[in-house]
Amino acid sequence: MSRNRASAKAAGSRFERQVADYLKGALDDDRIDRRVKHGAKDRGDIAGVRFHGRSIVIEAKDYGGRIQAGPWIQEAQIEAGNDDALLGFVVAKRRGVTNPGEQWVLMTVDDVVKLLNRGQE
Repeated sequence: MSRNRASAKAAGSRFERQVADYLKGALDDDRIDRRVKHGAKDRGDIAGVRFHGRSIVIEAKDYGGRIQAGPWIQEAQIEAGNDDALLGFVVAKRRGVTNPGEQWVLMTVDDVVKLLNRGQE
């Protein structure tokens, strides 16, 4: 069965919920949850993720087709700017994998450096 707009939206919402719930439990932080959409000034799909007191933006992608790393990372970076966050990254659904902890994470090396420098830019 092919995806239409409604089924794609439902899949995306389900995936966001799964990732948020997984992070909430794995990090033992009940502030982590799906974020309310903000239209043109979107601030990511998952709220409440912090690193050394700085916000981290997560853009979740349950997609049909191919990974679009460039546009997705750019979207996460724009949303990180909208949220005044340290950085943004993408959690992309792996086909055939249901465990949220085994999904792909896409980010730039510069963002990895920020994490390894403990949030110091």
